[in-house]
Parts: sequence; structure tokens; C-alpha cells
Amino acid sequence: MSQITSGARAVLSSPFVYTSFQYLMGAHSVWRQFVKEYVRPFPGATLLDIGCGPADMLAYLPDVDYWGFDISQAYINRATNKFGQRGHFVCKLLTEADLETLPKFDIVTASGVIHHMDDAVARQFLSLARRALKPDGRLVTIDPCLVEGQNPIARFLIERDRGQNVRAQAGYAALAASEFPDARIEVRHKAWIPYTHCYMECRMKAMSPFEQNEVTA
Repeated sequence: MSQITSGARAVLSSPFVYTSFQYLMGAHSVWRQFVKEYVRPFPGATLLDIGCGPADMLAYLPDVDYWGFDISQAYINRATNKFGQRGHFVCKLLTEADLETLPKFDIVTASGVIHHMDDAVARQFLSLARRALKPDGRLVTIDPCLVEGQNPIARFLIERDRGQNVRAQAGYAALAASEFPDARIEVRHKAWIPYTHCYMECRMKAMSPFEQNEVTA
């Protein structure tokens, strides 16, 4: 993965600093929106959170079978200390071999992950996520997004993100199309602190008209 972890960005490797910074940036409202409108978890769902960090999203989920993978031992330690038996927390890079021992998932999430990957790695990641899903499962992602004419503060912050592969909406859409036949992609602008996110909800089969109405209701 391509990211900058030196200089001022290095402090974000600390779970406490990372979480504090995220909440300063308005993560509470972003998490609530992400979970309610995109993840849409249900009690008992199997959920795989790839690149889970300190598993902050878990605070917004109902009682699900949560599996979080991250390569940072510090993040995994914080998740374990905070959430204990509410989830399974694994410090390693998720691989195809892991899928042989894991359950199939109703939902796979990746929060702020894809913009750390170049196109080739991102396509491999999406392929892995697809294979982790049940036939009717969904992959849900959120990443910073570059948009023409966006708030200059948002653009300033995004261009200095640790991830070095922030894309425009078309770039994320092209990646999703490489592995999923159906993808709902939406760009949203946050007013305070100004920021722009691209949300993707990817399925292995196209949504029925009833499901589409349910999503947009």
C-alpha cells in the first residue's frame, strides 16, 4: 500500500491520536451516516472490517459477528482493550488463505482503505472482498474523493492525506466495476470541517427494484 507515515503524519500511527483526530474532523456524524445509510447492519449479521484500525465503527453497530483485520498491532490492541468480546480482532494482512477458515460474510466494509492502494492492488483487494461475501452479500467502502470545484479546505486536507491514491468518483467507480456487477456510488460533501467522501456499495448481483427503493427511502 502507498501511504506517507513520516513527518507530521507519523503521529496518526498512534491509535489514541488517530481516533482523536478523526473525531475532531467530525467522525461521529460520518460513522453514524455510514452505518445507517450504507452498512445497514442487522443483528446477527456476519461483518468483516478490512483495515479496521482501532475498530471505531464497532461502537455504532448492533450485535453482529464482527471480524476486524488490520496490520497495526497498536490499533488491534486498542480495539481489543476497548471492545473485548464484542469482536474478533486479528493483526495481519487479510489473504485468500484466511478466507478458508473464516465464515462467509453478509457485509464487508473498508473505511479509508482503497485510497492507500494503486489500481492493481485495489483490484486485488476488491476481488478478495468479493470472495469473502455470501452470494447476496455487500461490500461497503468510504474514501476521500477529489471533486472539481470542491471546498478548497477539503481539497487541501485530502491532498495531504497519508494515502497517495485518492481518486475522483470515476476512478473509484472503475475499480468497483472490475469486480462487481452492481455498484451504488455517491459523493458527499461535509460542511464542517469541510471534507469530501466517496461512498461505494457493491453487490455481486444487481439490486431488485424493491431493494433500490429500500436503499433510497
